[in-house]
Amino acid sequence: MLAVLSALGTIAVVVAAGWFVGRTGALGDGAQRVLAATAFTVATPALLIDTLGRADLGLLVSRSALVTFATTTVVALVAAAVLGLVRRRPAGDLVVGVLASSYVNAGNIGIPLTAYLLGSIVSVVPPTLYQQLVLGPLALVVLDARTRRARAVGDATVAEPVPAARLGTLRSVLRRTLRNPVIIGTLVGIALAALPWTVPDVVLQPFALLGAAAPPLALLTFGMSLAVPRVGAEAAPRGDVALVAVLRSVVHPALAIGLGTLLGLHGEALLAVAVVSALPTAQNVLVYAIQYRQGTALARDAGLVTTVLAIPSLLVIAALLG
Repeated sequence: MLAVLSALGTIAVVVAAGWFVGRTGALGDGAQRVLAATAFTVATPALLIDTLGRADLGLLVSRSALVTFATTTVVALVAAAVLGLVRRRPAGDLVVGVLASSYVNAGNIGIPLTAYLLGSIVSVVPPTLYQQLVLGPLALVVLDARTRRARAVGDATVAEPVPAARLGTLRSVLRRTLRNPVIIGTLVGIALAALPWTVPDVVLQPFALLGAAAPPLALLTFGMSLAVPRVGAEAAPRGDVALVAVLRSVVHPALAIGLGTLLGLHGEALLAVAVVSALPTAQNVLVYAIQYRQGTALARDAGLVTTVLAIPSLLVIAALLG
């Protein structure tokens, strides 16, 4: 419990510093974009290369990874069933709701939290891979198909799609996904770990130096984003927000703890999968929603609500498992 409080307190101070900088404009108008781009394209990939390059590849076929993959899939299916069959949401809103329920903020929140709390970011690798290589591409394919159909019938409420040559096929979506710097860093790190010899420290030290900047940069960027007025004035349906909040902050962590315990995880391993499952909705979901003008209010409100609820959720997890 003390370790979680210490980690959350440290994170809160850095986030508050980011909020103050963003609110006062001390770094200029483009600072958030520059810091976010630096963290995303340089620091985080370097951190992944350094961490995974020293890691045991058994992680990706471990019981912890199985818990992450299985519980994320269950949460996504439950969200799809409720939003589609009970709430009767259209395809675009349903996809955004599913992503908001299952797509965790493994970058801005997960990396610094696991780095400070667990001493390693290895536990965020399985959800990152699952989201970037499975959930994200599938969602983009559905959203793109929805916008193309809407354009064909003249629905002006749906955004013009990205040109088909760039995003219109599964192959192009996968190509774009594999150009993601985080995925590149992950794959390079895995390749280094798969070598039949130990990578010398002198090779990984530059990546370690750059990677050390990733957690504080991500937290500063997140804090600055909180100082920016919310996008859009419309309100999300309260039932949809409540569904996402319960799935994200209660159901997913409970499933992770239950399945992890059933599979024999204990101690730090069980704590790691529980912490990752309790992370708030990723900001990527809002990016997708804005791009396609589908479920923007839900993505925005889900990100805010689940970020707030992550604090008590993590404290409960620490009390139970810490």
